[in-house]
Parts: sequence; structure tokens; C-alpha cells
Amino acid sequence: MTGIDAELADEQHVVDRLYGRLDDLRAETRSRLADVRRQGPSGSPQNRSERDAFATLYENRVAQLEAVEERLVFGRLDLTDGSRRYIGRLGLTDEERTSLLTDWRAPAAQAFYRATAAHPDDVVRRRHVVTRGRTVTGVEDELLDLDSATDVGMLTGEGALLATLAEGRTGRMGDIVATIQAEQDAIIRSELGGALVVQGGPGTGKTAVALHRAAYLLYAHRRTLERSGVLLVGPSRTFLRYIDQVLPSLGETGVVTSTVAELVPGVEAIGSEPDEVAEIKGRALWADLIARAVRQRERVPAEPVRVRVDGRTVVVRPGDVASAIARARRNHRPHNLARVAFVRDMLGRLAEQYVRQLAFDVPPDERGEIVEDLRSHRDIRVALNLAWMPLTPQKLLADLYAKPWRLEAAAPDLTPRERELLRRDPDAPFTPADVPLLDEAAELLGEDDQAQRAQAKADADRRASELEYARQVLQQTGSAPYVSAEMLADRFAGTGPTLTTAERAASDRTWTYGHVVVDEAQELSPMAWRALLRRVPTRSLTIVGDVAQTTASAGARSWRAQLDPLLRSSWRLAELTVNYRTPATVAETARRVAVAAGLPVSPLTSARDVPDALVTERVPADAVVAAAVRRASKAVDEVRDESGAGRVAVIAVRASLDAIDAALREDGLVAARAGTGVVDLDASLVLLAPDEAKGLEFDAVVLLEPADVLAGGAGDLYVAMTRPTHALHVLHAAPLPDGWAA
Repeated sequence: MTGIDAELADEQHVVDRLYGRLDDLRAETRSRLADVRRQGPSGSPQNRSERDAFATLYENRVAQLEAVEERLVFGRLDLTDGSRRYIGRLGLTDEERTSLLTDWRAPAAQAFYRATAAHPDDVVRRRHVVTRGRTVTGVEDELLDLDSATDVGMLTGEGALLATLAEGRTGRMGDIVATIQAEQDAIIRSELGGALVVQGGPGTGKTAVALHRAAYLLYAHRRTLERSGVLLVGPSRTFLRYIDQVLPSLGETGVVTSTVAELVPGVEAIGSEPDEVAEIKGRALWADLIARAVRQRERVPAEPVRVRVDGRTVVVRPGDVASAIARARRNHRPHNLARVAFVRDMLGRLAEQYVRQLAFDVPPDERGEIVEDLRSHRDIRVALNLAWMPLTPQKLLADLYAKPWRLEAAAPDLTPRERELLRRDPDAPFTPADVPLLDEAAELLGEDDQAQRAQAKADADRRASELEYARQVLQQTGSAPYVSAEMLADRFAGTGPTLTTAERAASDRTWTYGHVVVDEAQELSPMAWRALLRRVPTRSLTIVGDVAQTTASAGARSWRAQLDPLLRSSWRLAELTVNYRTPATVAETARRVAVAAGLPVSPLTSARDVPDALVTERVPADAVVAAAVRRASKAVDEVRDESGAGRVAVIAVRASLDAIDAALREDGLVAARAGTGVVDLDASLVLLAPDEAKGLEFDAVVLLEPADVLAGGAGDLYVAMTRPTHALHVLHAAPLPDGWAA
């Protein structure tokens, strides 16, 4: 047996043992889950709650164990003391609790990503173990300490990182856990507190770093975060679908993912509007505008309102209304909650009028029936509603858009033209830019929470005993490593189906998270930031983006200008400087075009180049679409590997997409389209507008008419040019933008 064969056989033996242990844990957990389910729904409420809790516990554990099938182990550290440490997606121990596999997030695994020849950190050799399925297909060694090495015969190959970059793209983002680089690892393991801004140009792995940071924080700060959860905000549902397998593959299944348009439960933001209108809606002035609009719904009638009640007259006097409004406002509660105090005050005043007309005295503590009669009288309800109308966020915003006089009264800072741009029918669907405004309105309006407060008090009274019971259960079952007493007690609190933290958080607009990760954060408007910060009062955030790739008019051109008004000095900046995705030739051309257009481009070093990575072809204006069909068809064949992976995108301005789509179909090619839904990223050919390509990557990109894309925004062109991992094919009739040629 050759040296390499022997090494592969040795590693295969280790991998077999680790997968065997994984299979044993899966079978054991499934068996426990089956036992719990077999017990059925009988028994006391406490027993049913306990079974629900353990069912959820075992379901979560099974999901975690199932999600780490691929590349369970990917690294090995040979240490100066002669020991070996294997690194993988999660930690595994044998029946005696001896460590078999070290979780990549554990402190003991840190050297796998950070050790260098200058600072070996007690590492003699770092080995990357390459697997396909459960079979070891190769090893890559890096010798860090020559003085301690006994065997240097295996130091061959192109390296795990470049091998990964050479693989074909699929319809899902892959994790980088086996190839995290030192600057990425430092960001991933950065402290939890405060806001961390990760600035990086195209291809630097910003999204991958953000996801791995979320997984790391949940591992390192589980007791802090497991009850409050982590929110991941992405630019589109297509993007979230693209990344949805990364966190489970890293051992985490409980992160809430959302777009800004999905932050308010029950609101479907399916409408569309020009970017100019979205920019107006994103301005910070809407915080004051909505506050004024709410306050204007609390108004004093111009004239007294007389109402006959059982033969007697009570008068809703303007002075009484003004006094009751002032008193209700003093408690600074939201509109709908403060309205309860206003109505109670007014009914008391009206009851006093009514009692004075009776021939006998009614003690104050016996006036409840009179107050209820007044409350249920139609004319009184109408009069009090006109003075202080209960409102929903949707009604408030729809009225502002549909009734010019209301918007003019609430929005003196907007010009007449801007107010006209906002005008629309009251039944028009809401747009993504409306959601932060609805969230702002919901915060100012509130809901009558008397029932919720009563229930919360009852729950709190039971909390102490449930927590102690949960601790006893965990001690008896040995389940403490997987769930805390606090979480188990929370699950005992209900008798119906148990919701995970992620499920409860996603359905509750007022939920506050322990940490929020924002990807493509440069696109967020000031109002979107207000909505997000409302969900993380601790201001513990990971903010990921590139201000040179901003495409939204309401987005950021500078992190300082965007974040200082919101976070003051409580944010810190980290930069990613190595471009791993885009071939150097393409990246440099994109950089020159972006600089010529005035974009604040970050300095980047490309990790690699690819022969013929940039091909530019000038064609007649009436032949661009036909050339795109020809080029796309050829690219699909070129990038497809033996496993079927490999994806191509045709990127063009939105006005051209229909013509390109029709031409592709005539040629027998069906391209996936984003449209109003989620694009099918499993398709080998995808047709996208520049803004729809944000955050995605493809083996090859066919880019049509860069000058047209540039006219829509320099950020659009910069995004479009930097999506490919291997080749960018450019078709144009108009002259290329400034900076294209070196």
C-alpha cells in the first residue's frame, strides 16, 4: 500500500467510527421520541405538557443530528504533545464521554482556522480531510512546525479552499466551515455585545461569515440566546431560500429568518412601486409623521353632542373631551391602550351628569350599571369614537395614502409632489416599504392588552414551581446538555402543541431577540432600521454589507452616515479584504468601473484567476437578445459537472427580461424567473434583473448591455458584474462604461 493509500485508509477508519457514533445517537434519540409519542395524550395536564416538551426536545435533537450528514468531519490537528484532534460540524463523544469529534465552534477548534507557521499555537500539522458522502477521497496537509514534524510526505495538492472554489454551484449556498480563513474566523468569534459591522466587497464571504457567526454565537452563548433567539434578516425570500440549509448543516435549526417585508405578522407586502416612492417611505421623518397622524385621531368636537338616555339628556362637552384626552395622554401609553383611560374618564363624567338628574342619590360604588348603559348606547359610542377612534396600523396608513387632507396635515415636511406620489386607493396592496411604517404605527397604536396582562400574571404565579420541577426532570434524565431548565419550564407552561422559540418569535411582532444578523444591510432605509432595532433592545447585531453595492435609493452610502444617528458610537467595523468568489480579471474590471462611477469601493485582493474569465462581445443592437440565447445555451453546457451541479444567470435590465425569456423559450431553453415569487435556484439557467441577483452567485453570468444597467444605478452594475465564480460573458451594442478598459 502506498503512503497516500495508507493515509486515506487510516482516515477512513476514523470517519467510519464517527459516522457509526452519529448513527447510534440518531437511533437512540429516535427511540426516545417514539417512546414519548407512544404514551399518547392521556394523563394530567402536567404529564401532557411534559411529554410535549420532551417530544420537542427529541425532535430538535434528531433534526440537528440529521442535518450534519455531509462532511461530518473535515479537519485534523496534530499537536506538539503527540495528540490528535478531529474537527467537525458538531461535537461527538463516546459512551464514556470521551471526545471523538470537536465542534468547529469550540475554543479547542480555533487553531484549525487561525494557526500559522509564525504562530502555530501548538499545532504541528493541520490536515483537511476531504470526503464525498461517507468516503474519504483526499487529504491536504499544512506543516506549521518543521522542528516537531516527523513525516512531511503528504504535503501535496492545491488546497481545500481552492478545491472548494472550483466546485460547481448548486441551488443552495454551501457552508465554508471546512475552509474558514483567519480574517473570517476572527469576525465569526467576535464578542456578542454591541453592533459589529462587517464590510466587504463582492466575493469576500460576507454572507457565509454572517451565518457561521450566528451558529457560533448560539453555541458560545446558548443560555443567553436560546430563550430569546436569533433573527436573520435577508434582502429577499429567494436569498433566504438560497441560504436555508447552511445553519442546519452547522448544527443550528432554531434561527428565525425573515425579510424586512415579513417583519409584521399577518401583513402580505405583495404590492410594487417605483424606487422613488420607496425612497420617500424610507425617510426617517416618517417617525414624526406617523406620530402626528395618530395624535390627529384624538380630537375635540367643535360642538357639544347631546344624547338622550332613558328620557334624560347627557352632553358630550368639548371641554370634557379635551380634559379627558389630556389626562389619557399623560400616561404615555399607545393610542389604543390610552383610549381605554379616555373612555373610562368620559363615561364617568357622563354618569355624573346622568345621576344629577335622578330624584335619588346613587353612591359612586353603585354606578356600574349606569356606566354600562352609557357605554352600550349607540350615540355615545359614536361620539366617543369620533373623539378618539380605535385604529389598526393598516387603517391608519391606508387613510394617509387615500385621503390627501390627512397626509397634508400629518406630513408638512413632504412637498406637494411627494405627497401626490404617495397617493393610492385604500384597498391597494401594501409594499415592502410600507412594512416599517406599519410597524411604527403598531408601536404607537398598541392593542388593548388587559386580557394578556391577566394571563401573564397567572403564568408568572406558576413559574417558580415549574422551573424547579424542570430542574428535577433534567437531573433525572441527563438531558441538561441539550435544553435548559428555563426552556423546559417554558414548554411545561402550556398544555397544547409546543412551539419552538423560533416559531413563537416569528408569530409575535413585539418579540425581542438576543441577537440580530442583517445581510445586505446597505439596502435598509432609516425606517427599516427603526423596525429592526425595535426587535433587539440590547443592540447586539451583526450588520453585513457593502456600501458600494447599494442599489436602493433609501439605502446607505456610508456606514457612519447611516448608523451614527441610530447607534451613536456603539458599533465597530471589521473588514473582509480577500475576494474568494470572483476571478481576478473580472473583479479588477468591476472595481475600475465602480471607481469611475464614484462608488466607495473597498480594497480587495483576489484569491485566484481563471483563464478567459471575462469575454466581451459587441453585437448589433437588434442581435443582442439572439446572442444572449446562444451564449446562455453554451454556458449551461460548459459549467455542468458530472454531478449535475453548475448554474448560469442571464442578467439584464428589467425592461428586457420578457424579450429574453421569450427568445430562450423559442430556442428550447426554459429559464427560471423571479417575478413576484421566489426564483427556482435549482434551475440550471436563471433570468434576473440586477437587484434580484444580490447576494447570489453563479458559475457563469451572461450580462447584457452594461450601459443600460449602469443607467439604473452604479451599484446595480457592480452587483451584476461580480456574481460569477468562473466566467462573465458580456454582450453589448452600446459603448461600455468608463473604466472598463485598463
